Parts: sequence; C-alpha cells; structure tokens
Amino acid sequence: MYGNNEFNRWRRHPWHGLTARRSDATDDIVQVYIEMTPADVVKYELDKDTGFLMVDRPQRATSSPPALYGFIPQTYCGDEVAKRCHHADIADGDPLDICVYSERHITRADILLNARVVGGIQMIDGGEADDKIVAVLEGDNIWGEVEDIADLPAIKIERLQHYFSTYKMVPGKKNDVKVDYVYGREEALKVIAAAQADYEKDFGHLHKLAD
Repeated sequence: MYGNNEFNRWRRHPWHGLTARRSDATDDIVQVYIEMTPADVVKYELDKDTGFLMVDRPQRATSSPPALYGFIPQTYCGDEVAKRCHHADIADGDPLDICVYSERHITRADILLNARVVGGIQMIDGGEADDKIVAVLEGDNIWGEVEDIADLPAIKIERLQHYFSTYKMVPGKKNDVKVDYVYGREEALKVIAAAQADYEKDFGHLHKLAD
C-alpha cells in the first residue's frame, strides 16, 4: 500500500484501493482523493463502479468550491455517521467528504494529497447527514501549522457554509440544506472513525476477498 515499497501494476480504485491514512501518519493526517478544485464550475464526482472521475452535472450557478474538495478513502457515511447527527436519521451513503485549504493554487483534480484534519461542518441535505470535514494541506507554508478550525479565519468557514447551502439551489424550488453546526478537530476525528466503521461494516468483505 501507500508509503512502502510495494508496487501495483494496476491503478487502485480511489475509494476502495487506497487507505485513509499512511502507515506512518498520525491520527490527524489523512489521505485525500481530490475530485474538484476552486476553479471548477462543473461538478465532478467519482464513479463508484469504475473508479474514474466523471462529470456529475454542470453547476446551475456560478459558484465554485472555495477549497479543494474530495473524499477520504475507505470511509462510508452510514449508520454510525448518522448517529453523530441528532437531526438526521440516515446518512447520504457516500464516502466522507473533505475540503482542504492550500495556500498555493492546486489546479488539477484526480490527485492524492495528505491533509491535517482541523474540524468539520455538519451538513444535513434533504434529511441526510452529509458531513464535510475541513482540513489543511500537510506542510502548507501558510496553513500547515493550523491544528483546529478555530485557528482558521472565520471567513474561510463562512464561504464553505455558503457554498454548500447554495450549490444545489434551483429558482422556485425549496432548498432543504442546513449547514449551521461547525465542529472542531476532536469531533471531526470521531466522525472519520464513524465513517471508517461504516465502511468496514458495508465493504470490509472486499478486502477479505482480496487477501
């Protein structure tokens, strides 16, 4: 796997074939597969069957994500994630989303990076828990020393909240999205652990078969 001398001649599936952390990483450092950059005005998303990045939809509005946007491999938002959200009975059934701040502009998606978890936003979309973990690029010259979401400028989080509360809006239709609750590093790590437990419950058999 990542971080050792093993070689795989085939490209690994970004969700199932990679790990949430390097073998030598601390608990707050996670691997991230990036689906979108702040320059994107088309919604790109991983095709779960093939592992390729696909066009999900052109954005109806002109907004673009204010940070790098992707997911943590081998996570799944299921029952355990939903339990951490008091206002949702179920989760969205996707890998756990994460937003990563970088001082330098990273202009391409379909990449891996390592990021330090600093907090998260509890998003409820149509009654489903859809948490957004917030992180900073590991080793970043500006944000690399940030350890908790409280250390980031408030406007950074406000922009994320605004983006996720509006990016699905359609004139004349109700927008049932809540992004009011922002939490710090400790809760974010618990959400990640819950998403890893959900993944093991639903997809752990894939790795047992591979062994």
